[in-house]
Amino acid sequence: MARNSVRPPSAESQGLAPGRGRLTGRRVLVVGGGQRVFQAASDPVGNGRAMSLLFAREGAQVAVADRVRASAEETVALIQRAGGRAFAIEADIASAADVARMLAEARAGLAGIDGLVLNVGIGVGGLDLDGATPEAWDQTLAVNLRGPMLCCRAGLPQLESGASIVLISSIAGLRSGSRLVAYDASKAALGGLMRHVAREGSARGVRVNIVCPGFVDTPLGRTATAGRPDRASAGIPFGRQATGWEIAYAALFFVSDESVYVTAQTLAVDSGLTGM
Repeated sequence: MARNSVRPPSAESQGLAPGRGRLTGRRVLVVGGGQRVFQAASDPVGNGRAMSLLFAREGAQVAVADRVRASAEETVALIQRAGGRAFAIEADIASAADVARMLAEARAGLAGIDGLVLNVGIGVGGLDLDGATPEAWDQTLAVNLRGPMLCCRAGLPQLESGASIVLISSIAGLRSGSRLVAYDASKAALGGLMRHVAREGSARGVRVNIVCPGFVDTPLGRTATAGRPDRASAGIPFGRQATGWEIAYAALFFVSDESVYVTAQTLAVDSGLTGM
């Protein structure tokens, strides 16, 4: 992070703010609630883990799903250590069978689902069109787009009326920059998926919205920067990258009833990078 930030981190930015009961009684499934490892001793919190911890702190019971069970279980242990309620599920959302099992386990363990947060995404393959192979394209879209579609298709009929779905996209879906063609395309396509699911869900008051993180200081972000050092030097208006907690608070708004009249909308959490 930049040392001379024009927008210093708040207590919320650092995950230090107390819970306010914003999700009391809610039952939330966070897909991608584990965390990758860059340098274990110094890794900051990732977006999915921060969301899981924050939702529990705000009173929700949380099902933490991840492709790596140990990572989901670590998130659950952190929640339980803080007095929250959570359990882990192992699932690969590129698999329709895994998606069906994950939702069944979550619904049984939570006794219903009020919130579904899809924090998934991979970026593989070479840079630019020359580096984009059909194999990398298919692998990326299987996770980044097909996976969320499978989760929404199977999950929408099982969600409680008035529930909320939050798709975690990226500003790469709003502007060019990652140089990973399949990643950019898949994240942009989430907008079409969101609008369709929001239309179908509206009859039961199910809301569907997107959060688009900008540059975020997470283990995944540090991994990306290690591969592309110029990524860290992007002209960020606030002079620093976001924290995983700041992305989590945006997702919290959409999961909570504070956004009860908001659906089919996209929120960029990027200090104005895409808007200025």
